[in-house]
Amino acid sequence: MQRKVVIRIVGILLMLFSFTMLPPIAVSLYYSDGAGSNFATAMIVSLITGSLLFWPNRHARAELKTRDGFVIVVMFWTVLSLFGAIPLYLADINNFGLADAVFESFSGLTTTGATVISGLDQLPKSILFYRQQLQWLGGMGIIVLAVAILPMLGIGGMQLYRAETPGPVKDAKLTPRIAGTAKALWFIYLGLTIACAVSYWLAGMSPFDAINHSFSTVAIGGFSTHDLSIGWFQSSNIEIICSIFMLISGVNFSLHFVAYRQLSIKPYTKDPEFKAYITIMASVFAICFIGLFATQTFNFSESIYKAIFHTISIGTTTGFASSDFSAWPGMLPLLLLFLSFVGGCAGSTGGGIKVIRFLLLFKQGMREIQKLIHPHALLKVKLGKQVLPEKVSDAVWGFFATYVVLFVLMLLVLIADGMDQVTAFSAVAACMNNLGPGLGDVAANYSNISDLAKWLLCLAMLFGRLEIFTLLVLLTPAFWRK
Repeated sequence: MQRKVVIRIVGILLMLFSFTMLPPIAVSLYYSDGAGSNFATAMIVSLITGSLLFWPNRHARAELKTRDGFVIVVMFWTVLSLFGAIPLYLADINNFGLADAVFESFSGLTTTGATVISGLDQLPKSILFYRQQLQWLGGMGIIVLAVAILPMLGIGGMQLYRAETPGPVKDAKLTPRIAGTAKALWFIYLGLTIACAVSYWLAGMSPFDAINHSFSTVAIGGFSTHDLSIGWFQSSNIEIICSIFMLISGVNFSLHFVAYRQLSIKPYTKDPEFKAYITIMASVFAICFIGLFATQTFNFSESIYKAIFHTISIGTTTGFASSDFSAWPGMLPLLLLFLSFVGGCAGSTGGGIKVIRFLLLFKQGMREIQKLIHPHALLKVKLGKQVLPEKVSDAVWGFFATYVVLFVLMLLVLIADGMDQVTAFSAVAACMNNLGPGLGDVAANYSNISDLAKWLLCLAMLFGRLEIFTLLVLLTPAFWRK
């Protein structure tokens, strides 16, 4: 591993991150909320630290290797989340300690949406904006944004992109150059954000709320400026707009790019993962609608849009709520929680295990059944018309097995820490899937859990955001051998 090169790049990225404190400072000055000094302090500390990392290693230049990419991504997300906690820690929030600030920062940047803050409506506007901005930056992955900038600094970026991009197949590029790929992704991301903000504003949100909620909607984050989340607006139109943009943001962004370039919807109709994504969402919506209407939880029309909204919100791992879904009748809350395990499509801003992995697991299961019937047949797993290499199938099984082991270990630690089983299970699921709201004591927020649980769930968020192996590989002795 090229240590000096890695430290130099982390220093550059931390210096770039320090300038993201400028928008919250501007918001603070505009609303005169008195929190601007917290962001100024965080900006100075981040800028100085980044400079101290960069300057002694400024002449260290070399082509990045795969190991370097993994280290940079993990270090940057960890360091970034820690420095991102500074303005939150300095803010005047009741009963807010270091663990709370770090948890909130990790939750924002990993687009988890789990919060330890109650009384959002009384917080300074700049703090509310900053939380939403963290999610927006984390949504597509700050590393992908940095990849578009690093080539200008003489640093190759493909290794970073492969380590950051979610999903089992990571070598496809939308454009010949990786910088072009990153720029294409961000133009789509920015376009969706602007369209979402304008739609919210036209539906009745204030400009401040429209901008903030567009950040967390397109990022599949789920942070809100109100304790009641989207339910605060009491508007079916806003819920419908939110549902549409969450559904779009849960789709592989490469499909959006190809569809835009071809001015056609055929890329969507031909993609097996997209079809599975829509099928799963439609199936869970139907079950939720029947359950809500049959038990008279809501009337007919409310049952439709509440079922649509929460199915998409939980299914894409956004985590917005317009009602207390944890109190829904029967199996519905648990069904929605299990839906978050599937999550969005690979290459989207959604969390979870990803639709494509579940699709491949299903196809592999069907292949094993066929082998029992025809033991000598040569059967291949296909995704559409493409025959997938065995290494992809092995990677999917490896990911799933590792996910289960880590999930169980963290679940046991939380239960040993005194958390009840329902709360512990849903908390680990919500954080590893980057969902946010859980069941039991974490249905509303995570303020009542212990500091140990908060630190552990920060790790769960990071595992989920970086898809386990990117972080886990750094813990193996073989990675550090020369």
